[in-house]
Amino acid sequence: MQTQCYGKSGSIEISLLYDAPLRKMTVHVLQARGLPVLGNGQQTHTQVRLLMLPNKKQKHKTKIRSGENPQYMESFLLHRVTPEEVNNMGLRVRLYGCERLRKERLIGEAYCSFATIDLELETNLWLPLEPRNTSSVLGSSSDLLSLARSDSAGSTTSMQHGGVPELLLSLGYNGTTGRLTVEIVKGSYFRSLSQNKAPDTYVKLCLVSSIGQEISRAKTSTRRAQPNPLFKETFVFQVALFQLNDVTLMVSVYAKRNMKKNEMVGWFSLGLNSSGPEEVAHWVDMRDMAKGELLARWHLGQSSRRGSALGILASFSSSKDKSKPKKLKEEQNLNHDNMVAVDIETGLELDFV
Repeated sequence: MQTQCYGKSGSIEISLLYDAPLRKMTVHVLQARGLPVLGNGQQTHTQVRLLMLPNKKQKHKTKIRSGENPQYMESFLLHRVTPEEVNNMGLRVRLYGCERLRKERLIGEAYCSFATIDLELETNLWLPLEPRNTSSVLGSSSDLLSLARSDSAGSTTSMQHGGVPELLLSLGYNGTTGRLTVEIVKGSYFRSLSQNKAPDTYVKLCLVSSIGQEISRAKTSTRRAQPNPLFKETFVFQVALFQLNDVTLMVSVYAKRNMKKNEMVGWFSLGLNSSGPEEVAHWVDMRDMAKGELLARWHLGQSSRRGSALGILASFSSSKDKSKPKKLKEEQNLNHDNMVAVDIETGLELDFV
């Protein structure tokens, strides 16, 4: 059973039970604790209101209860919660004050992502209630970012850039074990320029040495027809501590196409040859974190700057071959061209072979 924790506006206890065959989620609203006391000494009257995310079409509310620690003990059924989409769904819980002859007031709210619960068992949760716009999500910071907004929206940075493709990625490194952990959490604004529908996408990771040599690679499973897919897949790379400053992690997102070459949605890189200041900061902050602790950040996909991937990979060896004959350098450059597709404009492949 989860430990009870209080937010600024108290906390509320709920339980969730998922029925995959029937595609239904049962929500039991149990009780609230630690609610703010009215200044005039009057008794508090409250009501709990539920809203299923992200479609916001299913709403429920309890009866009005009295007291600082009200007991609700009511159950509600959420329909059309499919196994394929359950991890993209969640619940907004709001508590309202409903005093007589006064306009109802929002006491506090909380968000719960279904991706954070055990779908095989009934899950009991204490949700800390916070004032509106500062509310929290049960689970990691990445769940807050992915569920607190609607399914059609992206992060603030992405919206400022006109809704460009963006990926939420977590990094963690343990210097004792040499384990570099990468979690692909969620994407937003994934779209295909060649198709008028949400793309089937996957994320590819490639760890590269300082001389452009591939060390390791991995990729996620494919998410079908989702512009804002939830991946939540974790990969571990073995990197010695003394090598950490000399490797680059290439992250690329692809849209699958039938009978054609897969289309690139976007890419970025972290580490020695980071693609931007946000990637530099994420890598540096990861190194400063506690052993293995994951740090999640959003990254904008680079998709319109022609040839920039080539510039990154060409810089791997630029500082190491200045003293070599010109002819040898040209041969190495040709080898690099064979190793990576040099054009990363939208619709073309960036890959290591």
